Formats: sequence, structure tokens, C-alpha cells
Amino acid sequence: MKNWIRLSIVAVLAFSAGSLLTKRASADSNRAFELRIYHAAPGRLGSLQTLFREHTIPMFKKHGLEGVGYWVPQDKPDSENTWIYILAHKSREDAKKNWAAFQADPEWQAALKAANADGRVVEKIDSTFMDPADVSPLK
Repeated sequence: MKNWIRLSIVAVLAFSAGSLLTKRASADSNRAFELRIYHAAPGRLGSLQTLFREHTIPMFKKHGLEGVGYWVPQDKPDSENTWIYILAHKSREDAKKNWAAFQADPEWQAALKAANADGRVVEKIDSTFMDPADVSPLK
């Protein structure tokens, strides 16, 4: 009898855990990832990194833009002027809404204006929205 009760409890717990995981996976199924590559103006990568460290990343958090990671290439010449990061968004629609709020924020506008006072920090931005592949552990 004890084994039957244990087996029943294990089955209920396994079913509950599976249901929760399935619910979470389906809730996250609309998540979109955004790869952004910034090409800094010559000699301005350090200024770009400072802008991110002191202003951009805290403002991202304020506006629901979730940073997954930030990178600088290892090899020259890209390591001298390239800043790469990935954001996770609840959906493509949320990304659009959150980016609009971020860009309209007077605090962000003031920080960007100050960063660009000695000339533009960024020459070009590449943005690519991505969906996780079925083999991706990050969904």
C-alpha cells in the first residue's frame, strides 16, 4: 500500500511539473531575441561602452529591455569599433513598444546628447530579430 501511495504522489508531482513546464514554454513561445551590432565611430568604442555601462543598461531595465549579453570581438579590426549585444523581448510587439518608450525618455535623450557632444559615438547600428531554433536551449 505504501508503494502505491508513493507511486501516486510521484506521478502527480511529475504531471504537475510537466504541466508547469509546458505552460511556461507556451507562454514564452512568442519571445523574440534581437541581435544588435553597433559600429562605433573611430576611437569612440570606449565612449560607447561607458554610455552603456552608465546609462543604457539601467535605462533598458527601466523600459523592459532584457539584456542577454554584451560582447566585443576578439580580433582586430572589429575589436576596435564593434559592440554586440542581444536583447530578449516578451514579443516583437513588446520590443516595439519598449524601444519607443526608451527612445522617448528624456533621461536617455540627455545621456545620448552628452555622449555625442564630441561627435557621434555610433556610425551604424545593425538590428536582427530572431526566433530560437527548435534545438536552442534558450527559448
